[in-house]
Amino acid sequence: MSSVLDRDALETSPLADLHVIANELGVDGFRRLRKADLVDAILAKQSGAEGDAEADAEVAAEPEAAEAPPEPKPRRSRSRVRSADPEVETEEEAEAPVEVDTGEDGATDEDAPSRSRRGRRGGRGRGRREDEGEGGRDGGRDRDRDRGRDRDGGRDRDGGRDRDRDDEAEDRVAEGEVELLGNGSAFIRLSPGETTDDDVYVSAAQVKRCELVTGDRIAGPVRQPRRSERFPSLIRVDTINGRPADEVAEGTRFDDLPAGWPVERLALGSEDVTLKAVEWLTPFGKGSRVLIAGGPRGGKSELARAVAGALQGREGLELLVVLAGTRPEEAGDWADLSPVATATFAASPDSQAQAVEQAIEQGRRVASRGGDAVVIVDTLEWLPPHAARRALAAARNITDGGSLTVIATAPAPFGGETTVIALDAQLTALRRFPALDLPGSGTLRADALVGEAGAEAIAKARAEAAAE
Repeated sequence: MSSVLDRDALETSPLADLHVIANELGVDGFRRLRKADLVDAILAKQSGAEGDAEADAEVAAEPEAAEAPPEPKPRRSRSRVRSADPEVETEEEAEAPVEVDTGEDGATDEDAPSRSRRGRRGGRGRGRREDEGEGGRDGGRDRDRDRGRDRDGGRDRDGGRDRDRDDEAEDRVAEGEVELLGNGSAFIRLSPGETTDDDVYVSAAQVKRCELVTGDRIAGPVRQPRRSERFPSLIRVDTINGRPADEVAEGTRFDDLPAGWPVERLALGSEDVTLKAVEWLTPFGKGSRVLIAGGPRGGKSELARAVAGALQGREGLELLVVLAGTRPEEAGDWADLSPVATATFAASPDSQAQAVEQAIEQGRRVASRGGDAVVIVDTLEWLPPHAARRALAAARNITDGGSLTVIATAPAPFGGETTVIALDAQLTALRRFPALDLPGSGTLRADALVGEAGAEAIAKARAEAAAE
């Protein structure tokens, strides 16, 4: 070195220039050092090399040195160019030969990308080994072999860890009851009714693929939590309610299942005058498509909530409530019914439709397994028309199977309902209950639910209301 560099000058120099200086001073392994450590190594080497500067100059003047190939200096120039101009760096690297080790490290063609990356750095690495002499070349090959072993060994270690994790997961099988969440995913509760850190997470994709519903008992291998995960995760579903999952999941699509008219009436059993009127004048049953219709402030939400309360806790009946487009204050009124999804009127129509579809999908899974589900939706008013019709159309009484009943509120009927409960906003405003609009209400094939005599009584009551 022609001058002594102080620490401040070194610390402000680019790393490429520090590599050139370290190369000149003969600092071993300088490319593996961090910048701060490299500065310390250069200062330490410089303080030890100052006494030999004169001898180095004499050696540099000898004819043998003059005949040596002048590669180190051009390489130092290229390093400085690289630090100043990225485009020149690309050009120089493109012209640099690819350095390939043959035989020493046992590399194969699969390691070609790694060798190419080493080749792009080959100019600087080759210069260092030539400056270090024959021993440096041997040391470089040794380091390359060590690096190759580390790389391969690291890959083996990672693969081993992955295999160990998979083996560990396969060894542990979790079994418990499914509890669906609002976002479509679920948990396997190892102790039903209790939440523990050992509960197993089930992805929404697995829930949908296997058509899982709350209360299903499933079993399958799990893996331990990774990174920021808190709970173990289910790898696959092996059994559902004691049967192989493939047998349960395979079958006819829900929309293709044969449906019949509702024949089993859903009794409300309430002393409320409005619910009594609904039960006897506009009956509905398992698999009915029910719409509570009426103008603003007609009492639609209140009636839907009363119906949900009457059906809550009914044995053998899965009740699912979803709020879409409601006022934020109304969410608290429904709290005791535990809605599976809520989207206020501030949410976009697509978000509201997604919330409704989520509840409908759960109801489908219950019905396809032979169970009975009731989905109550307040309201369909702000959904896109096709989404509202799709939600209503999901209701059906599956022949020799389960049923899905949909009870929803909307300003007016859509046209595909089996039961319409029309409310009179004027009677509601005057607090004259039951506030039913009997001429606008009705049930298709009411005789299948209440018999011929019941159907005649409904027709007579409607006629009397129209004559008033």
